[in-house]
Amino acid sequence: MALTPEQRKANLRLALILATISISLGVGFVLKVLLTQGH
Repeated sequence: MALTPEQRKANLRLALILATISISLGVGFVLKVLLTQGH
């Protein structure tokens, strides 16, 4: 079951999108914790 270059490209793009979303959520959560910690 070999992937075509198109499928590989689509999978890579999906992986990058998911990684970006999860990193954004992680950074946002950390910032929220840091900002609310001082108050």
